[in-house]
Order: sequence, then structure tokens, then C-alpha cells
Amino acid sequence: KLIVPVILVVAVAALIGALAARSMSDSHKQAVVKTRMVSGKNLLVNRRGLTLYHLSVERKGHFICTNGACLGEWHPLVVKKGTTPTGAKSLSTVKRPDGRLQVAYKGGPLYTFEEDHKPGDTNGNGFKDVGTWHFVMVSGKAASTPASQPSSGSGYVGSGY
Repeated sequence: KLIVPVILVVAVAALIGALAARSMSDSHKQAVVKTRMVSGKNLLVNRRGLTLYHLSVERKGHFICTNGACLGEWHPLVVKKGTTPTGAKSLSTVKRPDGRLQVAYKGGPLYTFEEDHKPGDTNGNGFKDVGTWHFVMVSGKAASTPASQPSSGSGYVGSGY
């Protein structure tokens, strides 16, 4: 009489374990980046459809946008440890100075802009401070706005980053 309940318990436990493993596996591969046509350009966007940007001077693990003034305007696209970002080719993660994992495209850390409120907004494109912020096109090339040296009108009064 105990054999049937034991088999049932083992079967239910196996099913729960398989579902949990699948759920964990799925959470490690998330489509955190998508593409969207905006003004004839195929741009990278986050799950909510907001445009993703890269700062021209952030390369090879060297972060510029680390203080409160910058992070108040530019929000790093971060994922949980162990997550492999999907949704576009050439995605990876880079470790931020605060230890969080930021999604990168072709090595360039990705951010959203505080002043973009709806899908299709590209208010941060061409913004200049210590470098130039560009939206990221799927081709991997930044917008046609050339990178330039920092201007005196940085938009971050006394930010010092």
C-alpha cells in the first residue's frame, strides 16, 4: 500500500525539480535587449522599448558614468549575476565598479536616458559631456554624430565625472 504513494511523491518531486531547473535556466538567458525601427534606423532598446545608449569614452571596462549626477540621467542596463543577456547578437556583460553586471553590446556598456519617456524617444542621442552619448544601431555603429571633446556645457553642473 505504501508503494503507490511513494511513487507518486517521487514523481511529483521530479516534476517540481525539472520545472525549477527550467525556470532557473530561463532566468539565466533573458531577452533583455530588443531591436526597434526608429526614424529608419534599427536601434537597440530595452524590454520596455526604451532606446539604449553607449558613451563614446567607455571602453574595455573603463567606466565614466559612476557618480550620482551621471547615474541620475543615464541608467545602466543591469542583470542578475549568472544571466546571459539575449535578444541581439554581440551582447555580453561587464562588471561595474559597484559590482553590478551591466549589459554591453560589442563591449560597450548600455544605458537608458532619463529624459526618454516612451518607446521611440531618442532624446539622449548626441548628448555631449565627457564624451558623446549615442543610441546603438544593430549594425554596431553609433549614430552619425561624430564623437567630440568635452564641452564646457556638460549638463552636469559640478558633477566632476
